[in-house]
Amino acid sequence: MRIAIMQPGYLPWLGFFELMHHCDLFVIFDDVQYTKKDWRSRNKIRTKDGWMWLTVPVQTKDRRFQLINEAVIDHTSNWRQKHIKSVEVHYGKARYLKEFFPAFKEIVGFKWERLVDLDLELIKWLAGALGIRRDIVMSSSLKTTGGREEKIIAVCEALGATELYDTKASSTFLDRAAFENRGIKLEFQDYQHPVYRQLYEPFLAQMSVIDLLFNYGPESLGMILGKCGGE
Repeated sequence: MRIAIMQPGYLPWLGFFELMHHCDLFVIFDDVQYTKKDWRSRNKIRTKDGWMWLTVPVQTKDRRFQLINEAVIDHTSNWRQKHIKSVEVHYGKARYLKEFFPAFKEIVGFKWERLVDLDLELIKWLAGALGIRRDIVMSSSLKTTGGREEKIIAVCEALGATELYDTKASSTFLDRAAFENRGIKLEFQDYQHPVYRQLYEPFLAQMSVIDLLFNYGPESLGMILGKCGGE
């Protein structure tokens, strides 16, 4: 069985879903250190002036060493309405906005307590909208321990995985031999970001996948997988 293990993200980019598509089981790595100003709580959307961050505020005072699944959303600001309005304004002319915006608005508009729950609900919705059907397991449910590499191996073993499909960035700290010695084949992603038609020029890569979804709808997964052109 081939698995992918990823930390949860807020409205993740295209490569996140390429990983999900190319595995049999997708693991949300939620019981590791939460890092501020990272993809766990923010992502980019395209605007007529370039791009902007959509950031979910998280309580961090006196919570320096919290895990991802312990991070609590800070609702003292009206960030939910800001995100909803920003998407509605900047993607107002997108072909598939009307089809997908109601679900986005409902999920983001709900007053979630934990960041991981918001992220997970968005990930499930986006995967479904893209046509990806994968079971998702939370790593915290497996009760594994150890340093980063040992914990990842432990997750693989707990699930009976024989292959791990991981990001290219992971090749800088994961030892292929350590996995192979435990009977796990390790493959690193080499994602080629597609160029597609956005509402504004020039094309900017590394946006949240909603940028693609609102513009291409049912063609989005094919774009992610490089099976159709976007010009």
